[in-house]
Amino acid sequence: MSEPAGGCTEPPTAITEAEVEALVRGICFKTGPPRRLGVEVEWLVHEPRAPRLPVSPERLEAAYAALRTVPLGSALTVEPGGQLELSSPPAASLAECIGTVSADLDAVRAVLREDGLALVGIGHDPWQRPRRFLREPRYDAMEACLDRTGPAGRAMMCTSASVQVCLDAGYEEPGALGHVRRWWLAHRLGPVLVAAFANSPFAEGRATGWRSTRQLRWAEIGAGRAGGPPLDGDPRGAWARHVLDSPVMCVRRDGGPWDIPEGLTFREWTRTGTPRPPTRDDLDYHLTTLFPPVRPRGHLELRMIDAQPGDDGWIVPLAVTAALFDDPEAAETAYRAVKPLAERAVGLPAPHNPLWRDAARHGLADPELRETAAVCFEAALRALPRLGAATRVTDAVAAYRDRYVLRGRCPADDLLDRPGGPDPAGTPPHGKDIRP
Repeated sequence: MSEPAGGCTEPPTAITEAEVEALVRGICFKTGPPRRLGVEVEWLVHEPRAPRLPVSPERLEAAYAALRTVPLGSALTVEPGGQLELSSPPAASLAECIGTVSADLDAVRAVLREDGLALVGIGHDPWQRPRRFLREPRYDAMEACLDRTGPAGRAMMCTSASVQVCLDAGYEEPGALGHVRRWWLAHRLGPVLVAAFANSPFAEGRATGWRSTRQLRWAEIGAGRAGGPPLDGDPRGAWARHVLDSPVMCVRRDGGPWDIPEGLTFREWTRTGTPRPPTRDDLDYHLTTLFPPVRPRGHLELRMIDAQPGDDGWIVPLAVTAALFDDPEAAETAYRAVKPLAERAVGLPAPHNPLWRDAARHGLADPELRETAAVCFEAALRALPRLGAATRVTDAVAAYRDRYVLRGRCPADDLLDRPGGPDPAGTPPHGKDIRP
């Protein structure tokens, strides 16, 4: 960047409260036809022969250094506890999304096998205590901030893994694929997805009493950091207010440790200008420190699904979610199916109300969630051929429905049923390869 006369660089411009609201409204919901689909798959990394023992940081670093040399279609990142994440590029179809990520996972697994390591699909590490692998200012600040509300933050950072489905925000106009309807559906369908795909009943070698311990940890972090806004009918306005009224995680500095303010909301920061005036860059960073179950990032990021067992278990929640949002008939069926659940989601925004907590605790043993999931899976099965899904993908969704949904079960129940306790290596629930 060139400097003005005198050799001084002009300081960044402070951002006002009104500018924050306008920017958030403009950048977080980009409306239009639902055409793109994405998925972010997180994995724990274990040694298959000794899954209860932690993998040393040196061994993880050597494996990840080898992975950085592998050409991939997806972005590969490492989470604070050493979990691996693959984030697909936006895909034009479900088949394209599955094909890209499946090929990338094959390449990643081949490299890890050479080091005697394997990817493990489970929502919360059943054995290990939280242990930081990455030492970076962002995660130092995150850890210090989240420690104020208890140990759940470290568990979320270091021992959790998920399947995150990314969907276009939807049309500006009302209707089954309109952005207001999709925003509402994401929050009401969210507990159904939590319950149907719950896969984390253990922590530190013991059953927690929750089918999705991962979802429990998110709720324990608190509404300011991991909660959503009220569903007031205006997604843009609700999210803009939520962003302004959420606590600032940290104030970054070029040198020395970052400030970790306590109780300072972004709205207050814009009004007081202390410890320094916030900038547009600070707003962009603040948005990355909010972790609601449905996060608008131009598109909608659904963050409530546990990582799934088996090499291809992640495909089923991706396919079901895509069908229920992007096929108009299935979206209308899902909308009608989840409307009665709204009565149990009163009082607090997601994921802190009774409906979300029941989904995480009981999974599909909850009769109402089981019935709703059965309707939604049936709608997804009818829609998947219209979306061009391969027969093997549709068969996998049908097999999952028969094995779990219709029986009021989820993958967590398989882990709880094992006499020897949790086995993070798991058993693929779908049998053979289900990729298109």
